[in-house]
Amino acid sequence: MLLKVDGIYVGYGTVEVLNGMSMDVRQGELVTLLGSNGAGKSTLVKTISGFLRPQKGAIEFNGSRIDHLEADAIARLGLSHCPEGRSLFIDLTVADNLKLGAYIFKKDENKVRTRLERIYNLFPILKERRKQKAGTLSGGQQQMVAIGRALMAEPKLLILDEPSLGLAPLIIEKLFQTVRNILNEEGIAVLLVEQNAVKSLEIADRGYVIESGRVVLSGSKSELYGNEEVRRAYLGI
Repeated sequence: MLLKVDGIYVGYGTVEVLNGMSMDVRQGELVTLLGSNGAGKSTLVKTISGFLRPQKGAIEFNGSRIDHLEADAIARLGLSHCPEGRSLFIDLTVADNLKLGAYIFKKDENKVRTRLERIYNLFPILKERRKQKAGTLSGGQQQMVAIGRALMAEPKLLILDEPSLGLAPLIIEKLFQTVRNILNEEGIAVLLVEQNAVKSLEIADRGYVIESGRVVLSGSKSELYGNEEVRRAYLGI
């Protein structure tokens, strides 16, 4: 098991957000998290990435406990987080934003160069715009930069938090296909948090439905598609 979350409780002050959350991700699969706003999805991935601490429970990554580690130490183990809202440095160029994602390789210029070329192969438009300031790009191109920056660290697991937020339908279609291609070509696992349940399930292997800080349903893509409650609440069919 690449990632195992076992009964974690997480809160903000006296407000409990995750209430005994458990889930897992295997090597080479794409797992999606479904749930309404406030269900605890973003809190979960922030906790996995080390930005929040669980009050109870355990998180294991690649066989080791990580729930006591700082975010940069978790990143060095091979877990990259592409946050909601992209969080780019808008006055820096595309190339400089991407290079920031390779800080764990900063003393290995050849490694950084190799990873940069890999990202340009995945997102050719970024090579064309590499000297352009990130803030001048379209929303879809900015999201490519954010994903590319996360991939610069050569992760074993990529967490994507709401990557389609604010994008046009055609761009979303292309973005989701790219996410699936990344999994196939890079051989990594992907944990996808996404409001667009239809599109996320289309490319996922498995999924979890989260309500009030706990998993209420899980299964394969076909099992979730076939569940009447999921179809009504999240798929609109």
